[in-house]
Amino acid sequence: MPSLRLTVLIVAALNLQGWQLVDELNRAVQGEACSGYITAPALVTEEGLAGTEGNAFDPNNGYREAYAAMVADATRFLEGKTTSIQADLAKAMTEASAQMEFERAAALRDRIKALTQVQQTQGINPQGVPEADVVALYLEHGQACVQVFFIRANQSWGNRDFYPKTGAGAEEAEIMEAFLTQFYDDKEPPRLILLSHGVENPDLVAEALCIRAGRKVELAVPLRGEKAELVENAARNARESLARRMAESTTQNKLLTGLAEAFDLDAPPKRIEVYDNSHIQGTNAVGGMIVAGPEGFLKSQYRKFNIKSEAGANSDDFGMMKEVLTRRFERLLKEDPERKSDMWPDLLLIDGGQGQVSAVAGTMTELGVEDIPMVGVAKGIDRDAGKEEFHRPGLRPFALQRNDPVLYFIQRLRDEAHRWAIGAHRAKRAKAVSLTPLDDIPGIGATRKRALLQHFGSAKAVARAGLSDLQAVDGISEAMAKTIADYFSAKG
Repeated sequence: MPSLRLTVLIVAALNLQGWQLVDELNRAVQGEACSGYITAPALVTEEGLAGTEGNAFDPNNGYREAYAAMVADATRFLEGKTTSIQADLAKAMTEASAQMEFERAAALRDRIKALTQVQQTQGINPQGVPEADVVALYLEHGQACVQVFFIRANQSWGNRDFYPKTGAGAEEAEIMEAFLTQFYDDKEPPRLILLSHGVENPDLVAEALCIRAGRKVELAVPLRGEKAELVENAARNARESLARRMAESTTQNKLLTGLAEAFDLDAPPKRIEVYDNSHIQGTNAVGGMIVAGPEGFLKSQYRKFNIKSEAGANSDDFGMMKEVLTRRFERLLKEDPERKSDMWPDLLLIDGGQGQVSAVAGTMTELGVEDIPMVGVAKGIDRDAGKEEFHRPGLRPFALQRNDPVLYFIQRLRDEAHRWAIGAHRAKRAKAVSLTPLDDIPGIGATRKRALLQHFGSAKAVARAGLSDLQAVDGISEAMAKTIADYFSAKG
């Protein structure tokens, strides 16, 4: 049988948590003979099934019933009902063998094998828990990991780990309650949530979740049986995940300690801000800021700055950096003048040499934040990676050994800032390419702009159009047509 084309099944499969068994879906639903990947969609019409060479699914050749059966199996597959499919296939295989249809029996056997593989891959298949989220917390030395397993149709559809920030002396019940309220703030909770630890206000949390779901939601801390085993498994995962994260954090802390030693800092930095600019001959100039600390790159705190001053047009890198830092620290001084938050950096890394560092030092002095340490990272001789020179205000430049782990760390920070700035520049450039004079006309938004361009073909054609032609466009009133005509008339 030719390869079925069920794109909708692929989309559904790929959107299920932790589900990447597309090849197994093909084998389980179609059999070994059709194990090629499902591709473009086929069309089921009153005339038959189109979309395959030679119209192999013509209704007269007997394939319609087989196709409908496979669609039904695929639907059950994506609903997690693999056990019922397996039972039906086993029955059909027995019947085929009894009728000496050994080739068909072998194909059915292969489909049963594929389903078994799916169930083994999923790992956790609780028989007594049709639908639940299993939430387990592990707390050690003030650091927490929460593992969430998603049980649907008596099968595990994957898991995720989270690392909530904990206050000093926070206990499991407090952390669990805070996590649940945040986690389900933007998603519908299942009917049952199994917990490793109780929460401080179970009635209030349950009521809030019931309101969120529009039905009853039960919170439970199981002590025995299958549900308790599910929680124990999730708790074990949480413990192992936190151990790995703490090991990675230890490595990161060693690098930060080395960085502090290399740059004579008072202590390992908890927040490093790295700045870079990107432009092409002054066009679409953008400044970028990335943030790193003991937990690695803090991508949620990255920022980009569209250069508004003449420094961008003049390709003035010093002027662009001054604008970026001025905007960054003027806002920080306004929002947190007492420096009580963790948003203040312990170290600035700047892409550039002594000239850039001197310019930045002057800007920071003007802002009154000259006490923040800064280092310029210059490419060095032949702009060769590994020969970087480091510049600090009032001090001689120096280099690190080529095999120093701290050097590799700094290179990663610089390259990440460069990647972020270039990405922002490219996005701005791509947006600029799509701009037309229509964007400057008051009252012309994306919908009217699209309608005008689709009707006339180009902004130039819109500029030449008369009032009656403009009014013929959907969404363009007489007043708006006059506004457009007046705009282009004033432009000459």
